Amino acid sequence: MLSAMAKLHSLEAADESFFRTAPHVYRFPVELSVPPERVWESLTSDGSLADWGLGIKLAWTTPRPFGVGSARRVTMPLGLMTVNERFFLWEEGRRYAFYVESADKPLLNRFAEDYVVEQTPTGSRFTWTIAIEAKPAFRHLVALGGPVNRLAFSQTARAAKRYFAQHPVAV
Repeated sequence: MLSAMAKLHSLEAADESFFRTAPHVYRFPVELSVPPERVWESLTSDGSLADWGLGIKLAWTTPRPFGVGSARRVTMPLGLMTVNERFFLWEEGRRYAFYVESADKPLLNRFAEDYVVEQTPTGSRFTWTIAIEAKPAFRHLVALGGPVNRLAFSQTARAAKRYFAQHPVAV
């Protein structure tokens, strides 16, 4: 996790419009054969996406019940970056979205994620959206890395399929 001595870099807040206006938006819908309640239960669990085998470490830093204003700290695989997230949208059982408040690397101006869970005839659809605006010094690098980012981010959709195939009910 982030040491007490690590310098944190503040990011600009984001809202729902950022998912339409960000310079880089990645959207990953995935069909799952479990009911939406099961997906939501996993997303709001103590482990959340960390349980899906993505190599991230995650800790909620505000108490339950979670909602708008809730926060958590996430460390990316291999310790690449640690971020503090703040939830600005919460529709219980269906959707949540957050922006990164601060990070231990000075790469981004704004970063936000949106998670939507919908009922389908065969289970549910989980749609994960990422919106990124890099700092000016890193904009070219982020633009060039688009295909690599898309591939890396798509791992979450694949992990969701694997996880729910192996854990159709809560563990």
